[in-house]
Amino acid sequence: MMFSNKLNLLLTAGLIVSWSADAASAQVVPGSGKRINQVGDDFEDEKWNWVFNGPKASKEQDEQIRQPLGYSTNRRWFESPKRGNPDILRRVDTPPGGIQGSKGALLIQTVNAGVPNFYSYKMMQDDLVLSCASRVGMLPVSRTPQAVVRVYFPKFQEWENRTGTHFGYRIDLKTTKYEQQQSRRFLRTFSNSVPVTEAYWPGFFVEFHSESDAKYKTDSARLLIRGNHLGREVPSKDITPGWWTLGMTATPDGQVHFYASPGVDNLKSTDYLYTSKPYGYTAEKFATQFFNVCNKDDGKTWSTGFIIDDPAVYVAQ
Repeated sequence: MMFSNKLNLLLTAGLIVSWSADAASAQVVPGSGKRINQVGDDFEDEKWNWVFNGPKASKEQDEQIRQPLGYSTNRRWFESPKRGNPDILRRVDTPPGGIQGSKGALLIQTVNAGVPNFYSYKMMQDDLVLSCASRVGMLPVSRTPQAVVRVYFPKFQEWENRTGTHFGYRIDLKTTKYEQQQSRRFLRTFSNSVPVTEAYWPGFFVEFHSESDAKYKTDSARLLIRGNHLGREVPSKDITPGWWTLGMTATPDGQVHFYASPGVDNLKSTDYLYTSKPYGYTAEKFATQFFNVCNKDDGKTWSTGFIIDDPAVYVAQ
C-alpha cells in the first residue's frame, strides 16, 4: 500500500522516469566537472552593458536577421538571429537569497517579442544566447558538457497575467541525421542518403497558471522539461517564487539529463528529474546555452521580469 501511494504521487507530479540504466548514467551532476572560464558570466562588472543594434532579428517569423546583431560589451552574449534579443537586458543588484557574495545579476524582460513594428497578439519569445562555440568551439559529448544557471522567479503577483509559457532555459545540441537527396545521371534518377547536421534545443520551460483563468483557482507555476523522445514536454516540479538552480548534462551516450532545485546551492544527485534523448536524437556536440522570455505580443504587455545569475558551462574532469 505504501508503494502504491508513492507511485500515485509520482504519477500526479509527472515525475515518473526510468530509474534503471538511464538513472544510473544521469549521475553526472551539472556543475560537478571542470568549469570553462572562457564561457559564462557572473555580472559582477558594474559596467556590464548591452548594445542594441536597431530592429531585432526575427528569422523564425519572416526570414529577416537584420544585421548587425546585438551583443554584450564583454562579448559573452549575443542576440539570437532566430528570434532577436529581449528589450531589457540590464545588470541589477542580486535579489536576496542569491549566491553568497554576488552583487550583480541580469534582468531579462521584453515587450515586443515578435516581428518589429508588427503585433501578432500571440505568444512570442525573444532569446538571449551565451557565447560558447564562438569562444571555445563545439564541445563533443565525449567531454560530458554541463550547463548550470541560477534563476530568480518573482512573486506571482508580478508575473504577466497570462496562462502559458513565460520562461525557457535551453541548450543547443547538434546531431547527425540522414536525408534522401536525388540526382540525375544518364536519364536515370538516383537517390542517396546524405548525412546532415541537425540542431535541436532541449531544456526547461516555466508555465504559469493565472488565477484569472477559469481553470485555476490560484496563481501557480510549473517546470516543464522538453522533452521526451518525441520532443513533447514532460511536467515536473511546481515552481515557487525565489531562487532556483537549473542544470543539464549531455553524456557520451547521447542522452540529456535534467536537474533542478530551489535555492542557489550546487546541484546534487538527489536533484535529478529526468533522462531522455529529446526528439529521438542522439546528442553529438554541445554548442551553447540560452534563455527565452515570452509574452503576449501586443506592443504593450511586458513579459515577466526574470533574473539570472552565474550561467556556466562545465566539462567532465
